[in-house]
Amino acid sequence: MGDKTMTADEAVSRLESGMTLGIGGWGSRRKPMALVRALLRTPVTDLTVVSYGGPDVGMLAAAGRIRKLVAPFATLDSIPLEPHYRAARESGSLELMEIDEAMFMWGLRAAANRLPFLPVRAGIGSDVMRVNPGLRTVTSPYEDESTGVHETFVAMPALRLDAALVHVNRADRAGNGQYLGPDPYFDDLFCEAARTAYVSCERIVDTAELTKVAPPQTLLIKRLNVSGVVEAPGGAHFTSCAPDHDRDEAFQRLYASMPWSEFAERFLAGDEQAYRTAVEAWHEEQT
Repeated sequence: MGDKTMTADEAVSRLESGMTLGIGGWGSRRKPMALVRALLRTPVTDLTVVSYGGPDVGMLAAAGRIRKLVAPFATLDSIPLEPHYRAARESGSLELMEIDEAMFMWGLRAAANRLPFLPVRAGIGSDVMRVNPGLRTVTSPYEDESTGVHETFVAMPALRLDAALVHVNRADRAGNGQYLGPDPYFDDLFCEAARTAYVSCERIVDTAELTKVAPPQTLLIKRLNVSGVVEAPGGAHFTSCAPDHDRDEAFQRLYASMPWSEFAERFLAGDEQAYRTAVEAWHEEQT
């Protein structure tokens, strides 16, 4: 097994403007924020971002890096609507494909299985079809045994990704990724749906250690789907990464209330270590 370890800056150096980028996690939970911050230090722009949106979407939108967003929501969880996403939508600075959470999942699953679409009931009878006039329906070639009806489904197109960024609790140098929290958040599907995938983790461990600390079903991401591994302790900050750390609620409230230009200047002007130092200094100011 090859050693796929690299720095966050090396990982994002492989991304290009105009790409379709999938970002794992869910809302303000286990987002690959160290990789997002590294991406903000590059000139990459004009992105189509595919995400169960959180501050990843908010930061990239505020920085003007998103051309189109594909998402079922953009939330900070304890703050229901991501404020920088909201500002981008109100200003019309990005295009939005807003779909149901289940449709989003099946779009990733279709891409992971190299299918053009998958049929799904979600969306039928809702405004999802109205706000996404490009969506099509498909009629089952099989009769329902109880009704004799050929059911109609939404034909959810595959969400094919040029690259994916995800964050997990543990990984080995070959790219096997493990989550230790309550939910996988579909990070495996993001990696499988992408041509290349970059996994950041709280800690890189030996492969044998992955099965010592938790059951095998926690081995979420397979090395064959991973192009690079980045060790980034606290790399999900300020989102949660249970059980390693909770969400930094105080700092999240600051992010949500502070003008973007001021936030970026104070916390994002330098590298990842500079970000951590600035966050620590801010917390010290509060006490």
